[in-house]
Amino acid sequence: MHRILILLSSFVFLVSSLSAQRPNVLLIITDDQGYGDFSIHGNPHLQTPQIDKLGHEGVRFDRFYVNSFCAPTRAALLTGRWPLRTGVHGVTHNKEAMKPSELTLAEALGANGYQTACIGKWHNGEQFPFTPAGQGFEHVFGFNNGHWNNYFDATLLRGTKHEDTQGYITDVLTDEAMRFISTRQKEPFFCYLAYNAPHSPYQVPDKFFDKFKAKGFEDNVAAFYGMCENIDDNVGRLLAHLDTLKLAENTIVLFLTDNGGTAGVKTFNAGMRGGKTSVHEGGTRVPLFIRWPAAKWTPHVVKEITAHIDLFPTITDLCDVEVSDSKLDGVSLKPLLQNSGNWPERVLFTHNPINEKNKFPGAVRTQRHRLVREIKGKSGGSSAVANDDSATPWQLYDMENDPGQEKNIAKEHPEIVKELAAKYDAWFADISRDGLKRFPIPVGHAEHNPVELHAPQAFYDPPLHFASGPGYANDWLTGWTDAKATVRFEIEVATAGNYEIEIAHGAAAETRMRLHAGDLALLATLPAAEAPALPLPHRDEEGKARYRNREWSHAKLGTLSLKPGPATLTLEALSLPGIDLKHVKLTHKQ
Repeated sequence: MHRILILLSSFVFLVSSLSAQRPNVLLIITDDQGYGDFSIHGNPHLQTPQIDKLGHEGVRFDRFYVNSFCAPTRAALLTGRWPLRTGVHGVTHNKEAMKPSELTLAEALGANGYQTACIGKWHNGEQFPFTPAGQGFEHVFGFNNGHWNNYFDATLLRGTKHEDTQGYITDVLTDEAMRFISTRQKEPFFCYLAYNAPHSPYQVPDKFFDKFKAKGFEDNVAAFYGMCENIDDNVGRLLAHLDTLKLAENTIVLFLTDNGGTAGVKTFNAGMRGGKTSVHEGGTRVPLFIRWPAAKWTPHVVKEITAHIDLFPTITDLCDVEVSDSKLDGVSLKPLLQNSGNWPERVLFTHNPINEKNKFPGAVRTQRHRLVREIKGKSGGSSAVANDDSATPWQLYDMENDPGQEKNIAKEHPEIVKELAAKYDAWFADISRDGLKRFPIPVGHAEHNPVELHAPQAFYDPPLHFASGPGYANDWLTGWTDAKATVRFEIEVATAGNYEIEIAHGAAAETRMRLHAGDLALLATLPAAEAPALPLPHRDEEGKARYRNREWSHAKLGTLSLKPGPATLTLEALSLPGIDLKHVKLTHKQ
């Protein structure tokens, strides 16, 4: 017995020793900030000295590619796999949810003694087990969907519980990351800090906005650049915190962004074509800076093409965490970080998901060429019609001699077009062979109770429509003027039992509602509810129309007894006073 105890103690000591030697990981990602939105890349309008310093002290990947939308990039970097393999094929309507079966960085590192945190924007699923907690993160603070409407004194989620905060959201998230790091000094940590700035809505403290407004920029650009400089200040605070705690030497710091730029693109885009949503260079090329002082890398610039799928294998390699690479699409960047050895010729791909079936827009990138096939649409892709028949012919660009993509050379080099198009066809067939679908919304998990089913996750009939566009995060359904129209949520019940049903809504007059799931039904009469608008600190007029918060009324419809398995919750308005629907909440009564 004593011998067993001694062996166990030795094993624990060995594991503890190995953990202590392993590096910490701080992965910082910003939202909608393009390659050109940094002074290190030549932007003459703003200054990002702290991020620039990080780039100069570490290794700069100058041809690093991601998706041109938020959620697919996040799924790829967390898993090392092309986004469609993970189930992610959009940014809203539950198309952004990642399969719970995917092995994430948090799960791989957590199983090897790392303390893990997800702070900020998640955007890979709103209900457990699609949430950060369901994907291996122990410490969770931020929000789960694609964007947030209010950046000042925001109400965020700590785990599944709402928590009021004070101050500007980027400052708040930085404070949280610093607290997490301070309390996790004895074991190695993985801190995934996902800032939601400078994604719209364009809201920023006065001193940052006023600086750029005084230079004559439009309101949205002035706010956007101000948000970029605020991020830079906060990155500086984080790096100084690592220095103060004497953790900088053995902490791998990675900095990147999730897609091409937005408001700043028209002002400066480093000579590239396209921004967010585009499959051209400017939509997918972003910065990647990696610094690890203990590794003694000589600071240098990497010109070889690399991608978001490479971060998972790179981080696990650097942290000496063994993971089977049989399912990985990415490769470790360690040889490039060490500036040693030959690097194989690679072919990288981009696909912009519009619906479950579209094969295009898409692009192929080699070290020299970019092959592009677009579907024309408003916003360059995010609102395009999902119809492959409307795709443009393949365009080919020589990125070494024509980095701005001014001359389409497809006709001059049909053999290259044919070769790369065939590679794209084979790649897309491979990554989409399992099919794509909207996952049902899980309810009844003890880890997430109650669960809110948000309007953008619903199926609905016309004339119902979203109040602020295509149904991005925080939107609501309105226009309920036809008694035949219904709102439906596809759910997956994890635990049988009684579920209390509540809705968040607004209505001009008393409303009779019916909710049913199969043969079970609830009838309720809801009082009139004004749901007044709440003021938000937008800097631009477009933000006032697109991003709106309301003080919703909450009404309990009753209790349903649900069986395990799939079910459809259907809402009907038996009277039509113009009800608006924000969400349906289910509470499992244990």
